[in-house]
Amino acid sequence: MDALHFDLQFFAEEKTEKATPRKRQEVREKGQVAKSADLNTAIVLLLVFIVLLFSGRLYKEAFSRLLRKSFEQYMLTDVTINSVHTLFVTILEELAWVVAPIFIAGLAGAFLANFLQVGFLFTTEPLQMKLSKLDPIQGFKRIVSLRSIVELLKSILKIAIVGFVTFLVLWTKLDDILSLTTKSIGTTLSSLSSLAVQMGLYASAALLFLAFLDYLYQRFDFEKNIRMSKQEIKEEFKKTEGDPLIKSKIKQKQREMAMKRMMQEVPKADVVITNPTHYAIALKYDDQEMEAPIVVAKGVDYIALKIKQLAKEHNVVTVENRPLARALYSQAEIGDAIPEQFFKAVAEILAYVYRLKRKI
Repeated sequence: MDALHFDLQFFAEEKTEKATPRKRQEVREKGQVAKSADLNTAIVLLLVFIVLLFSGRLYKEAFSRLLRKSFEQYMLTDVTINSVHTLFVTILEELAWVVAPIFIAGLAGAFLANFLQVGFLFTTEPLQMKLSKLDPIQGFKRIVSLRSIVELLKSILKIAIVGFVTFLVLWTKLDDILSLTTKSIGTTLSSLSSLAVQMGLYASAALLFLAFLDYLYQRFDFEKNIRMSKQEIKEEFKKTEGDPLIKSKIKQKQREMAMKRMMQEVPKADVVITNPTHYAIALKYDDQEMEAPIVVAKGVDYIALKIKQLAKEHNVVTVENRPLARALYSQAEIGDAIPEQFFKAVAEILAYVYRLKRKI
């Protein structure tokens, strides 16, 4: 029996079920999402090299202008505290204008990569200080874990593929590189810049392909980590929908309260129409306040018996009319006026009741 109990407990706690929407929302609020850092790097690098590809001539002119000013103007300036400060600010502003497009492309790439992976998400949960992160035992477990080994293999694979791609670019341009020794400095710099941009584009494309595969792996690993056991799903259902036992008790209490209120209205009724044994419908009519008689209580079997007993105790007239009792029970609700098709039959019964009361 103990072994069977252990097996049942093991299967109940085994995380085999997909995470519920509530669990996904909770882990998302904590900053736990499926995201590949390699995809961020690849998109940022790709956008930066695209900017360099289309604005290389502008950068060449900007750096040439900066070097020309440095040798023709800045180096001939007297060295004083004010002049050094002025030169530093001037050169910094010119460099800022040169670097600004690359910086903006990098920011746009980082935002785009994160938005494509996780959408809009703002949370400070990952930034909170947790003492558990300082635990050396847990840190050692993370270092020697399967995830760290996978990350190491991924890094080796990235270095190998990116290195191979850049080597192919250099190999295909080997003749052009060797011929640079016979060309001018300007042509050599332009050729090397173009070659560097080409290497960056090819390497970024290769890294983007690897990053996409890594993103698929991260999604698989994320889905695996947030799986839930059957017991966890049951507990979550209890929290969101309520314990079924408690809900049934609440409904039972509500029924008891409704029954008590209904029975309190029976002594105020004018007549109780019966089946005579299975159905009982209590009606009340006040021509000053009501347009038609209303049903103040109804029931079958045991409840019908209680209605008839209360009616007898409080001298409420009971009239037997089997078809009318059945029809009113099925077509009229408590607190509602009786349907129009029963007006005549009920009016005759009420007239009989009023005549009976006058005789009494």
